[in-house]
Amino acid sequence: MQTTLADKWFSLYIRLRDTWDDGYCRCITCGRVGDPKSMDCGHYVKRQHQAGRFDERNCHAQCKRCNAFEQGMDSVYRQKLVEMYGEQVVLLLESGKYNTLKRTKVQMQVLVQQYKYKATELSKLKNIKLW
Repeated sequence: MQTTLADKWFSLYIRLRDTWDDGYCRCITCGRVGDPKSMDCGHYVKRQHQAGRFDERNCHAQCKRCNAFEQGMDSVYRQKLVEMYGEQVVLLLESGKYNTLKRTKVQMQVLVQQYKYKATELSKLKNIKLW
């Protein structure tokens, strides 16, 4: 249950973070523009790899087509991340695939509180109603 809530608030935060002042955001991989409700929180290193699941550098607004139907467009996503953060950060994110990470219930509760707060504050700052 806590993982579901943490995913919800984290995803909401990422999409709000990537939203411009005009209320729209751009898909990191194809460049399609849409409102944050129509976008996914795309993970470069997929969510099943817990080390990167809640890493903000690993996640960006991504259209549903790229995220779901194009399997994340990993090669393009990787290129964009290298441009944004540099090769070393991308290699660090990729190495998380091989790390085992198990979060406690308390850690998950903290993630829920942290991202609920961050999303709520961003929604106020950007004047976007939470959904």
